[in-house]
Amino acid sequence: MQNLNLKRELTTKSLTSFHEILSEPYSPIIRDATLLRFQRSVEIFCSLLKDYLCIHEGFVCESPKSCIKRTFKVEFMDEEETVQALEMLDRREEIKNIAEHSNFEEVAEEIYRQVGDYWKLMDEVCRRVVERVELDFPGSPEEK
Repeated sequence: MQNLNLKRELTTKSLTSFHEILSEPYSPIIRDATLLRFQRSVEIFCSLLKDYLCIHEGFVCESPKSCIKRTFKVEFMDEEETVQALEMLDRREEIKNIAEHSNFEEVAEEIYRQVGDYWKLMDEVCRRVVERVELDFPGSPEEK
């Protein structure tokens, strides 16, 4: 349970940092920093889902995509959110391999335009996780 509380805290901090940079005026440096915060937030978010599913639902996920699919199966995300989350994971992979693109600036711009929607999705699902955990374990610390 302590590990899940830590993941909740890390996810919240990461999403807050990600949201802050989304409000900065555009520049190529802000774009690149935003993509890095996006990557980090997705990884931490998936780790939260993995721990939540294991502790509260009894499922073990082997990959971020399996976590997203399982989250849908336990009715924690609807179909539209699940499709968007799977797309988000694909975008994260594109960023990891962005240097391999001959048109990496265009790819970076395209992903940058979408990350705000991904932030909204992660923030909403993270809030659901926090609410569910608080319902299951009243009195558990939200943040230390």
